[in-house]
Amino acid sequence: MVQAREIDPSASPLDYYSYELRRLREEAGLKQAQLGAIIFCTGSLIGMIENGKRVPTRDFSERVDAALGTDGHFSRLVGLVLRSVLPVWFQAYAEMEARATYISVYQSQVVYGLLQTEAYARAVLATGLPERLDELVAARMERHRVLRQEKSPMVWVVLDEGVLHRPIGGRQVMRAQLAHLLSFHENRWVQIQVLPCAAGEHAGLIGSFNGLRFDTDPDIVYTEDLISGHMTANPDTVREAALRYAHLQAAALSVEDSAVLIAQVMEERYGEQPEPDRHAVA
Repeated sequence: MVQAREIDPSASPLDYYSYELRRLREEAGLKQAQLGAIIFCTGSLIGMIENGKRVPTRDFSERVDAALGTDGHFSRLVGLVLRSVLPVWFQAYAEMEARATYISVYQSQVVYGLLQTEAYARAVLATGLPERLDELVAARMERHRVLRQEKSPMVWVVLDEGVLHRPIGGRQVMRAQLAHLLSFHENRWVQIQVLPCAAGEHAGLIGSFNGLRFDTDPDIVYTEDLISGHMTANPDTVREAALRYAHLQAAALSVEDSAVLIAQVMEERYGEQPEPDRHAVA
């Protein structure tokens, strides 16, 4: 059993979650090991989460809700907890992203976060050498819930063709990632275009950027540099970004042709490789 420590529930979303888990478990008359047995995890994991040493996942939270009969209490809290794991400079963008009605993205280096598989996201996030990689991956996967909302935003993504060829995570990870992109082909709310290398110079050479549109709030443009991210609602910047994005869409392959190219790269670059002929003579 993990030694209990005093938790201030007002200190952070994680501390509040930890406090509530211990409080409601004890009200149910369960020891950590007993609750762990019910939800198929160890009592030590329960203890670490109650002490704020581990960040809970959505699956864990849903199982706790079912075990304690807490009517979705922890499932609602976990979204706040996982968002608090994100870098401080990114949290504001994640909140705005979750409220947007239209998201336009140009990505020159990697697949857009909302469209990443877990394995691909892990490989991308690992390049920053984070100490809490599992928690960052869980937080990124939590962002995907915006695509499963009853009223999900329209998401339009232009990917540079180089993104398809860059073998992040290795062959199997990339094959699964490109297959995941193709899975959105029948989703009318997610449109993906590929900007081919043959386009030459284009309006996105300055770098990746995102645009967020809302029902009532002003449009926002988001960019990142080496250290942090930046959001602005400056009308001149928003107008310039919209113009550049229109040019990128015009230079990119159509949605249909983009899917063909993605499938082609998936098979030709990341397809199953034939076994070497062991009887061949060098």
